Amino acid sequence: MALLFGEEINPETLERWDKEYFWHPFTQMKVYREEDNLIFERGEGVYLYDIKGNKYIDAISSLWCNVHGHNHPRLNNALLKQVCKVAHTTTLGSSNVPAIVLAKRLVDITPPCLTKVFYSEDGAEANEIALKMAYHYFYNRGEKDRKYFITLSNAYHGDTIGAVSVGGIEIFHEAYKPLLFKTFKLPSPYLFCKEKYGEPNEECKQELLRMLKDILEKYHKEVIGITLESGIQAAAGMLPYPKGFMKGVESLAKEYGVLLIVDEVATGFGRTGTMFYIEQEKVCPDFMTLGKGITGGYLPLAATLTTEEIFEAFLGEFGEAKHFYHGHTYTGNNLACAVAIENLNIFRDENTLTHLRPKIKHLSKRLEEFWNLPWVYDIRQLGFMVGIELRKPNGEPFPYGDRIGFKVAYKARERGVFLRPLGDVMVLMMPLVIKIEEIDYVLDTLKWAIEETLKGSS
Repeated sequence: MALLFGEEINPETLERWDKEYFWHPFTQMKVYREEDNLIFERGEGVYLYDIKGNKYIDAISSLWCNVHGHNHPRLNNALLKQVCKVAHTTTLGSSNVPAIVLAKRLVDITPPCLTKVFYSEDGAEANEIALKMAYHYFYNRGEKDRKYFITLSNAYHGDTIGAVSVGGIEIFHEAYKPLLFKTFKLPSPYLFCKEKYGEPNEECKQELLRMLKDILEKYHKEVIGITLESGIQAAAGMLPYPKGFMKGVESLAKEYGVLLIVDEVATGFGRTGTMFYIEQEKVCPDFMTLGKGITGGYLPLAATLTTEEIFEAFLGEFGEAKHFYHGHTYTGNNLACAVAIENLNIFRDENTLTHLRPKIKHLSKRLEEFWNLPWVYDIRQLGFMVGIELRKPNGEPFPYGDRIGFKVAYKARERGVFLRPLGDVMVLMMPLVIKIEEIDYVLDTLKWAIEETLKGSS
């Protein structure tokens, strides 16, 4: 029996209401309503508990956002302390203490070129803001002919219209094409390199950069900027770039006077082994977008960080109307910012990134075992981010309607592991605090689930 604000609701009623009233994101509701689905009631550490008392390791960090585990006492306390002061005050023309302190803390831990923080509620909004701000920057400078962005095929930056415009995952974005603005697209680096060179390598990287240079050479006076995910195309199935690709993109952006927007929504806050992936290539972009792990997975919050130069282009007298006409009711929410500050404190006090390094090595070693499974077509890893692509033993993809990835995920639930695949790519994005023995349990369960689901298939 689930208890909500003193009212007991039995599991059968919740299951019925869920299917009758709740339209879920990225979910085919016809199928969902025919299946037995998990309804979570509480969490503890890396574990989630459903309304029937079953226990699961959260192997996807509740869609890649949980960092230090569920029900963390320090994050709980930060939330309670702030809610006893004030839950929300507008930041349109006024401010609040947690938003100010968090802005300073974010500037302190990000590349030195980034000095200003603009808040929103999720990663898509953070990217939408970066796109608008980049366009508006040139508009305020009188360069009104700039109207194009350069992005990547198979990109994903969120589901608002601007973010979809710079996206490139057909199954997500095809239906909205009439609403989108035009972009120039480079091929997906991993897929291009895999097809032409067998793997991401230096030669492939240089060819991709030559493609980008050709576009910039011809159109740089009409281009606003280049936008790309940091280090890996996550939603496309965990597709990492060739090493040094982002540094090369940064150099070309500077050479041709266009802006660089780096999306760290999925990769930020330790997912790649450093706080932000751009540290690994020493990239200092014009914009960096953050979300997901910024509050440790507690509350919706995102941030768009930018430079002093960008910020100053919006300064002027009130009558000039140069300021950035964008905002949200909950921008800089007091509760979310207070929890985000404590999230950063935990990273510091518990040496989270130091403790993560041996886990990444252990994970890499254990993943080698998956190559022995005939249905494993590819294994892709960047730090603590993993994608295991399943195909038929002859290398052909499974038919989309077979939902193989979901069948494997549902099988894993039988042994208490909660997964959500990207098509037929099994994604592992575990909380950073997971223990080695828990990593082993997740991997052993996933191997078993693949074998049990696909044995006898051809």
